[in-house]
Amino acid sequence: MEQVPLELSLEQEFNVRSFEDQVDRMSRDQAQYFLKELYKQMLMRENMYRHFLKQEWDL
Repeated sequence: MEQVPLELSLEQEFNVRSFEDQVDRMSRDQAQYFLKELYKQMLMRENMYRHFLKQEWDL
């Protein structure tokens, strides 16, 4: 099985820094709303991965 790299690329590092700057400029209310939406999207992505894996593996 192929190992998955655990380090970020330079582009990803840049994106993290840009994201940090955006979060630093948010109000508390904006940050709370953003975190709730981000969590919801993470769960949706997880569901999508599960769906694709089930299709691929015929589960």
